[in-house]
Amino acid sequence: MCSESGIDLGPGLFFADGKRKVDYVLCYKYKKRRSSKGRLSISSNGTVPLIIPVRSETEAESGEAGAAAGEPEESKLTEEEKVLMREEFEAGLLEAGLQIERDKERVNGLGFIRLHIPWSILSREAELQKIKVAVKKILHEEWANYGVMFKYQPVDLIRKYFGEQIGLYFAWLGVYTQLLIPPSVLGIIVFLYGIFTVDTNVPSLETCDENLNITMCPLCDAVCDYWRLSTVCSLARASYLFDNGATVFFAIFMSLWAACFLEHWKRRQMCLKHTWDLTSLEDEEDELRPEYEEALQEKKAKLRGFLCFFLTNVPGLCFVDFQIFVTFSAVFGVVVYRICMLSVWSMNPDPEAKASVRMTVTTTGIILNMLVVLVLEEVYGAIAVWLTELELPKTEEEFGERLIFKSFFLKSMNAFAPIFYVAFFKGRFAGRPGDYVYIFEDYRMEECAPPGCLIELCIQLSMIMLGKQLIQNNVFEILIPYKLAAEDEENEKEEKRQKQQFDKDFTLEPFEGVSPEYMEMIIQYGFVSLFVASFPLAPAFALLNNVIEIRLDAAKFVTEIRRPDAVRCKDIGIWYNILCGISKFSVITNAFVISFTSEFVPRMVYQFMYSVNGTMSGYTEHSLSYFNVSNFPPGTAPTTTLITGVNMCRYKDYRDPPWEPDAYTFSKQYWSVLAARLAFVIFFQNLAMFLSMLVAWMIPDVPRSLRDQLKKENMALMEVKTRCSTLPPRQRAPGSEEPPARPSHSSSCVKLGDRNPPPPSELKRNDTPG
Repeated sequence: MCSESGIDLGPGLFFADGKRKVDYVLCYKYKKRRSSKGRLSISSNGTVPLIIPVRSETEAESGEAGAAAGEPEESKLTEEEKVLMREEFEAGLLEAGLQIERDKERVNGLGFIRLHIPWSILSREAELQKIKVAVKKILHEEWANYGVMFKYQPVDLIRKYFGEQIGLYFAWLGVYTQLLIPPSVLGIIVFLYGIFTVDTNVPSLETCDENLNITMCPLCDAVCDYWRLSTVCSLARASYLFDNGATVFFAIFMSLWAACFLEHWKRRQMCLKHTWDLTSLEDEEDELRPEYEEALQEKKAKLRGFLCFFLTNVPGLCFVDFQIFVTFSAVFGVVVYRICMLSVWSMNPDPEAKASVRMTVTTTGIILNMLVVLVLEEVYGAIAVWLTELELPKTEEEFGERLIFKSFFLKSMNAFAPIFYVAFFKGRFAGRPGDYVYIFEDYRMEECAPPGCLIELCIQLSMIMLGKQLIQNNVFEILIPYKLAAEDEENEKEEKRQKQQFDKDFTLEPFEGVSPEYMEMIIQYGFVSLFVASFPLAPAFALLNNVIEIRLDAAKFVTEIRRPDAVRCKDIGIWYNILCGISKFSVITNAFVISFTSEFVPRMVYQFMYSVNGTMSGYTEHSLSYFNVSNFPPGTAPTTTLITGVNMCRYKDYRDPPWEPDAYTFSKQYWSVLAARLAFVIFFQNLAMFLSMLVAWMIPDVPRSLRDQLKKENMALMEVKTRCSTLPPRQRAPGSEEPPARPSHSSSCVKLGDRNPPPPSELKRNDTPG
């Protein structure tokens, strides 16, 4: 066609501008005989349905084999009449909104006219004529587009195109993202409260007061010098931004928020099950996996009973234990790095460099932790698959559940292990001056700064959380796919033959399931809920990430991977149980963070038990113990010092001073604070659990509107059954007998083939946020 038209259309069928695609081609044919007539042939490019209205059989024929009955009538038309009819027909096309590009006509030959239908016109005609349009294009424009980032997701359309399993994932992600808005706003308010009140915080002011002249004990043996408490002034002020009275109430709020989130999702899921007709979805008996049958036949020939179970399960359990050992070894390795670097960098004779040693060691250690977490996460994903295959689950459903559990266990342990160490172990077993705990007989265990470990916990949590999200989103989901696409384009330019669309579709990555998407969000949910008392801004960063993540995942599903097979599921499966477990465990972790990591409980004990005037004045002096420098073991005292005349140095602990009979033993204040901490854990845990259960009890699982709708449907069904029962047997519809009921379970999934999506007029937008 291009050779006859005299115009080179370039790669593919396009107008001369190379941008507008040719959707239809009008072909006018002229014959040499006298009774010849111009025949109009309309051919489609195959990408859109044929929706152009044709006036009559005499105006448009479908090629050479046209209606023979109309041929005598058309033979009476002159060439001028045919030209007028053509012009009238083309004017109608232009009036309908189509775009035309004419080709040169040949005498007694062929003439071509190319047509382009704008997307708005195509959608309008499809609505009017009930034609199924390209759902993928609608998803690309209304979902996988950053221009609609703050709009609701077309969840029904996602379900129509991808199936219920993927539709439920994006519906859950939308609910989770929407409900992150209240804790994000409240977390920002808590942070702003710390900013506005830091100048009135007495412990921070006392730490920054150089007139107090508090000399602290060295951070390491021999090479480290004495130092002034006022040098950590900025650290103390930063710690108060996250460790203030509002943090406790925010932690309680987050416990209630977790309960509200789970209850809200249950209500939303019930509505989706009813809307998508999943309530009657029945379980199908899963077939045995071919790998299981093959391995079973081999083992039956060799082994029996307990020995077979031992060889298929015990190796996996042993390897999981080995992975736990690897994770804690990685954490311990970073601890050793910090301890060694603290000693090495403290040898620097520059006073300014010595003053920033602690922050430098902490920052580099956190970055190293983040890199280790990212590397081990990829390794653990492959190990989880290998372990699950080693166990030989019988069915695909059992295989999926075991794989999810192992992946979550290994990846969550890998992500949270460094944070648990800083929150609950760092500085707890370091000892005291003159009696420190050493590793490798030369290096002291690291301690927390005088303001406490909470600020380091905050930095550790934020760095790992943001680092994982930024690197995973920007590198693995944006940069790498973009680079691969650029390489494909360069290779395509070098090739003589341009790749067709089916070639490009074949090279797309296969669909690997929604488990990686769930895993990423569930780990993020753990960051948001487990240690939110130490980092109130975590919900805000998670909200910002999810708003972008939804569009990233949408673009990946629409343009970067092959279209997955539709799978019908009634719910999100085992992921809901994991969410419930994290929510309950978060109450315990936040209670211990507030009690043992932050300074909230010691401050309250001092204010109500030891303060002279009921204020926080004198708290810094009260929280530091004395040590006589003459009691340093040989070789551990500073070899050189810039602070002369030091007889007593201070350290963070509650111990009796050296002039007491029981010098350096735990004081009465220590036991008072410990009792208050344990009491607060019990109080906080029971209060949060009670309020969570109260919220779950007050919020019904089924919304009132859905209950009313179900009642109306049941009443209508009973009315129909009543009418049918009154009819004679001959007048009843065949197959009207009610089939026997079968029990159904919420975790039912049925895999379907590709289905054609319904027309847009049948689509309803759900109020699921994006």
